[in-house]
Amino acid sequence: MNKLISIIIPVHNEEENVPLFFAAVTKVLGEINDYDFELIFVNDGSTDNTLNELNKIEQISTRIQIIDFSRNFGKEAATSAGLNECRGEAAIMIDADLQHPVEKIPEFLAKWETGVEVVVGVREKNKGEGLTKRIGSFFFYKIINSISETEVIAGATDFRLLDRTVVDEFKNLKERNRMTRALVDWMGFRREYIAFYANERSHGKASYSFWKLVRLAFNSMVSLSLFPLKLAGYLGIVITLLSGVLGLYIFLTEYVFHTNYFTAPAILAVIIVFLMGIVLICLGFIALYIASIHSEVAGRPMYIIRKSKVKSP
Repeated sequence: MNKLISIIIPVHNEEENVPLFFAAVTKVLGEINDYDFELIFVNDGSTDNTLNELNKIEQISTRIQIIDFSRNFGKEAATSAGLNECRGEAAIMIDADLQHPVEKIPEFLAKWETGVEVVVGVREKNKGEGLTKRIGSFFFYKIINSISETEVIAGATDFRLLDRTVVDEFKNLKERNRMTRALVDWMGFRREYIAFYANERSHGKASYSFWKLVRLAFNSMVSLSLFPLKLAGYLGIVITLLSGVLGLYIFLTEYVFHTNYFTAPAILAVIIVFLMGIVLICLGFIALYIASIHSEVAGRPMYIIRKSKVKSP
């Protein structure tokens, strides 16, 4: 019996791309004889004729499954819904705009068959990508990798394969504001990478606007790092140390050596800055407790077991 592979495709206003994607992926899957496939399209509240196009291809293929959201909840929610509903021994997440090359699917499966549990598509070049997006992406990966405990590979995309074990563990993660690829990276597991060149969109505009990408970046930083929460405390320590040293210098020069270099307002300003530093340090301590609450509310498992070899008594 062939292994079942789930292919998860989140779609939002992709009425022109859905038939093209279906034709392209059907051609590739038709050349793979060792697996059975299910195609799970998650309609993320499309306002055009995307759902009608999905219904059309459902009539001509038994592989198609459709999840139709009541409104637009975002790509991360759509991807999570597909992972929650898929039945395959592995799941491949891919976009419907044909920027992710469907021709790479056999390579993903070949890597998986070697025992790799996560196969990640890494975008080396994106045709038609603007300068602003390239610069923003560069700084995002620099910042996130400098403050996060989990390394995020630059250029890594949602185009990836997850083994059934990974999918089942992913379903245990309960965060609402999430970045799927970052959570998968946090989970670990054995992984390999496949480089690809992203094509230009065939039709339409990307659902992710600039501000949606910015919001996703901030959600990722909050999800993967507690550094922003602790930043006030770090600033407080720096300010307190600097103002404390300056205050000691003022005390020695004014009240020990009587040089009268500093005016009363200057001395008052240093005292105020010192007290601000104390306040920020206190906020930093509060942030530590909030960080603990954040970790508990996120509900991530304390550890993940790939396979247990402990024998039952």
